[in-house]
Amino acid sequence: MEFSLLGPISVTSGSEELSLGPAKRRSVLALLLLQPNTTVPLEQLIDSLWEDEPPEHARTVVQGHVSRLRATLAAGGAEAYGIELATHGSAYLLRLPEELIDAHRFGELVALARPEAAPADAVPLLREALGLWRGPALTGTVTSPPFAAAAHALEERRLSAVEALARAYGVLGEQEQAAALLYSAAVNHPLREGLIAALMRALFRTGRQSDALEWYHRTRRLLSEELGVDPGERLRAAYEEILRAEATDRGRKATEPARGAKDASTEGRAFHVKPDGAAPSPEGGSSGAAGGTVTPAGAETGRDRAGAAPRLLPRPPARFLGREHQLQALTEALADRTTGESPLAVVAGPAGVGKTACAVQWAHLHAGAFPDGQLFADLRGFGEGDEAAPAEILRDFLLALGTRPERVPGSAQAASALFRSLVAERRLLVVLDNARSSAQVRPLLPGGPHCATVVTSRSRLDGLVATDCAWPVGLQALGHEEGAALLGAMLGSVRVAEDPAAARELVDLCDGLPLALRAAAAQLTARPRWRLARLASALRDERRRLALLSAEDTGIAAALRMSVARLSADDARLLRALANSPDGHLNASAAAALAGSDQERTQDGLERLAEMHLVDEEATDVYTISTLTQLFARDEGGDGERGRESGDGTEPGGQGGRPGGTPR
Repeated sequence: MEFSLLGPISVTSGSEELSLGPAKRRSVLALLLLQPNTTVPLEQLIDSLWEDEPPEHARTVVQGHVSRLRATLAAGGAEAYGIELATHGSAYLLRLPEELIDAHRFGELVALARPEAAPADAVPLLREALGLWRGPALTGTVTSPPFAAAAHALEERRLSAVEALARAYGVLGEQEQAAALLYSAAVNHPLREGLIAALMRALFRTGRQSDALEWYHRTRRLLSEELGVDPGERLRAAYEEILRAEATDRGRKATEPARGAKDASTEGRAFHVKPDGAAPSPEGGSSGAAGGTVTPAGAETGRDRAGAAPRLLPRPPARFLGREHQLQALTEALADRTTGESPLAVVAGPAGVGKTACAVQWAHLHAGAFPDGQLFADLRGFGEGDEAAPAEILRDFLLALGTRPERVPGSAQAASALFRSLVAERRLLVVLDNARSSAQVRPLLPGGPHCATVVTSRSRLDGLVATDCAWPVGLQALGHEEGAALLGAMLGSVRVAEDPAAARELVDLCDGLPLALRAAAAQLTARPRWRLARLASALRDERRRLALLSAEDTGIAAALRMSVARLSADDARLLRALANSPDGHLNASAAAALAGSDQERTQDGLERLAEMHLVDEEATDVYTISTLTQLFARDEGGDGERGRESGDGTEPGGQGGRPGGTPR
């Protein structure tokens, strides 16, 4: 859930924007968000909502708005985010993690930026901060003095960030960028003298002296006509500085015509000398003398630091077969450069269906298209313990790209901004495995049209499809031919050919899941005298099936346990109820009868289970649940003997992002 103050007042939960109602209700929320985790007296709310004398029923109006806001937030899942709108006597308290408020994130990013000391880091941080703005602050609130003052204060912070970004550009020698940024702000704030002074200096350093002086005279006239005052010290200092520089430049040209004037755009710029002995060049340039390359300090490329671009992909999946259609779909999705955006694909499907194997196979096949490196991370969305925090993954990525450890930002927002900045012009592939949610993925997405990202998840990640135009690539269970081919690749074609009927039955008993088939093959490999029919006979015993389809820390029960662990209590109960379906096919009405719940609530639960690929929606209101999922759900979510025998709950290839992990 995210709260927006930097533009129209809004609240989004997932990809959905909540309906907040009229201006006064939005204003109540805005005032509570401006003072998060602080009690706000009812009288303060009343004074802020009415410019004139408030009506007699003002208290009742405010109480009604608070009640509606509380219901709206609850409907949006506020409790899951640690959000509570509480009443404390005659005051209200909006308790929430402050990083959910865009104004708070803006302040954090600006505070992290050091334009003069670390300009290369400051630029992406400040650009990220300013990118949070979607219009004038507090749009949609009432037009009373308290809200006008709060909006003005936020706007002052935005302008300060604009000026800080311009200073960072200036230190890096990117005066054209600084001038363009300041020009836009100066047009909208023509009496802000500090802004005009910074614009004048930036224009002068790009060689546009006349434009710089014209801004001074224009501002001087406006100050005189509208305020009846003369330019202040900062504006006069910039004007005099430019005049002195012009006079000095003319004198130097007269006495040293052969040497020419020093380029003012190099003032204040740091230099980075490459170890190959190249001549020093201004930081941020593309090359130095004698072929030496130049990069911003603290942001060396992987090629600079380690001699080669990062190659973090796990080894190719062993005996990978089939999936031609899905591999082609990935190629089509990730080869699209027509939008100018970084393409993104989501490989989704049930536990054990081979999502990681498919993504890693494609990545190895197309690694040559990404010469600047391939990054891989296991997000642990459906593994033991907590999911991986974006800051943790970003640190690994930044280190792999050559950023020095002491220059890696501490916050996820800052690290994400630096990551996007570093890879904006690179041809880089990012594989994000085992994601739990869209929110976990977004900070890890690269910028620039030359990068591509593949995400794997048991969830469909509809949020990424909605907000980031992700291309969904669904993975289904294997058919009889593909499943038998996988058994043949694992056991040898002769052994499978001896009993093709038993091979087909094994595919059915494993629900066509590659993970289950590989576990079955492991059982047969350990028992070379067994025929396929003997294992098929053992698997027909539903009490033993999940235990037999396990191999050490790998198995279907372990994988399903992690999916069920991510469900709410209500959805877990619904899944257990569905396990009692005679043939695994049912509609919302039948599911409601099994669960002892109303149909509408059951329908919502079925949709969530389908999103997690624990049931499959074959057609409108036609759902199926696989036999293995039914067996697991009957065992109280995997807490019984079969679950204990089947491993630790991680899918193969999801072991903490080990480069040598076996993709599933």
